[in-house]
Amino acid sequence: MSYSVGQVAGVAGITVRALHHYDEIGLLCPSGRSHAGHRRYDDADLDRLQQILFYRELGFPLDEVAALLDDPDADPQEHLRHQQRLLNARIAKLEEMAAAVETAMEARKMGINLTPEEKFEVFGDFDPDEYAEEAEQRWGGTDPYKESQRRAASYTKEDWQRIQAESDEINRRFVELMESGAEPRSEAAMGLAEEHRQWISSNDYTCTYEIHTGLAEMYIADQRFTTNIDKAKPGLAGYLREAILANVIRNG
Repeated sequence: MSYSVGQVAGVAGITVRALHHYDEIGLLCPSGRSHAGHRRYDDADLDRLQQILFYRELGFPLDEVAALLDDPDADPQEHLRHQQRLLNARIAKLEEMAAAVETAMEARKMGINLTPEEKFEVFGDFDPDEYAEEAEQRWGGTDPYKESQRRAASYTKEDWQRIQAESDEINRRFVELMESGAEPRSEAAMGLAEEHRQWISSNDYTCTYEIHTGLAEMYIADQRFTTNIDKAKPGLAGYLREAILANVIRNG
């Protein structure tokens, strides 16, 4: 059974343009062509694509992916073992970072010196004190939490209004990109992801690329964050995650 380039792109969640590029550089050449000369992919091609996307997700450049997959001394079992080692290392790193990265939305609101009326004016129906105890229990010993606490304690109502307005503006621009059809790995989306990282660093705590990666994963792993982000537009949390990860890879 063979598949068209459009079918493969749809199943794999990548663009037709990316598949064309993989073909042009020899990374994934379709096994066949239709009578009209169109690319046709078989099951073996899909297996190779799965390997490519796995290594790309871990940040490997395309030339290194090609070298790994085309190594004549590597067998399929060795690829699986190698991937397992990489995944275990990534899981361990993310678990190590979790206490620091999961403070993005809530920890910056701790220590807010506002009256109930001012809190409603700034945050609407969201009560920043609701998660205060949970945040302190989970992340109270981390440097990002402590830095966020120090900053938050000094902010006035006007500071919080500015921070909230900047957040809303970043979300609005992400929604515009989504609605324009721009891919999360586009230059515009990655540029806005970088602005998002710098916005966190400017207002909450120093947000490294590693921390930003953890935040991106959390935005879809924790339903509370997904729901909050998707209020601006359904699917925004996933789009934001992909844009952040692409920007991290670009700057890695």
